[in-house]
Amino acid sequence: MVAVLTVVGARPQFIKAATVSRRLHSMSGMEEVLVHTGQHYDENMSDVFFEELEIPKPDRYLGIGSGTHGSQTGRMLDAIEQVLLEEKPDWVLVYGDTNSTLAAALAAVKLHIPVAHVEAGLRSFNRRMPEEINRVLTDHASDLLFAPTQGAVENLRSEGLPEDRIHLVGDVMYDAALYYGVKADNESRILDTIDLKPKEYILATVHRAENTDEATRLRIIFEGLRQASKEVPVVLPLHPRTRKALEREEIFTKASRHLQLIEPVGYLDMVMLEKNARLIATDSGGVQKEAFFYQVPCITLREETEWVELVKVGWNRLVSPLKVQDVIESIQAGLAFWAVGQYPAGLYGEGNAAQRIARVLEGVR
Repeated sequence: MVAVLTVVGARPQFIKAATVSRRLHSMSGMEEVLVHTGQHYDENMSDVFFEELEIPKPDRYLGIGSGTHGSQTGRMLDAIEQVLLEEKPDWVLVYGDTNSTLAAALAAVKLHIPVAHVEAGLRSFNRRMPEEINRVLTDHASDLLFAPTQGAVENLRSEGLPEDRIHLVGDVMYDAALYYGVKADNESRILDTIDLKPKEYILATVHRAENTDEATRLRIIFEGLRQASKEVPVVLPLHPRTRKALEREEIFTKASRHLQLIEPVGYLDMVMLEKNARLIATDSGGVQKEAFFYQVPCITLREETEWVELVKVGWNRLVSPLKVQDVIESIQAGLAFWAVGQYPAGLYGEGNAAQRIARVLEGVR
């Protein structure tokens, strides 16, 4: 029996982990303990959330909560270490680039427990981003590196990581998009609820601190969306941080008049909104890829992205929110994309990344 202890800390990580956990639980020689650090408290992570994902609730909830990077990571390191001493797993499995990811990797290697990193090798090459530091350090501490793309593999090789640690498996988010896309079609009623027609709206999401905490960037983004709404309706599930920022800058009322601001939605409803949008404008990492998986052009409101492949093939367009006209022109280009876009299949694997990860874990002890 191979014992895997999975550590996650935020809602997007549960969505990624759900695909692998489902595969692990289907294998007779594998067992998993799921640990939620509580890095991000999310009211949407209710019983309904876990029912939608079809996974059991976490076996351990550490309740760490927010804090400065050092304080939060330190508290998680201590708490995860205690769990590892009790559980004694064969593998610690981590995802992405959060403080939970780094803390779990550090706790494991100090106890000589092998670490496997899903989404290994991603690089924005912006060392000012805490996420970039987390992913680099986690990669260099890990024994198995599950890379989603060939570009990620090349990044790992260029940093001198041993070839036998690197496994090109594809992207677990593509697995999730295929599985939950069908589930959303069958179960979500969000389009009827808010009176939207397929391919007749822009879906926007804005939540990153670099955009919400900078008044100029925030104003430019929402002015660009307001201008776009004259041509195509814009719907925006409003993150609590973004709502507070709009109220702080006294632009919430104006935004409400021109944009369809709605409360945050569940995962399946979000998938349904993504699948049926004409264009997505976002500063989220995960939404960029989901847009591509559902063959929807995307405008990313950032200076850089970890998903460089999407920019290279033209399905994603980066725009820095420093000039209103740049944002407007990028949205217009995205709306026109359907006339010329070509969809490159297989860019993120074949939708079997979870299976490949589980088989590697099963065979390596």
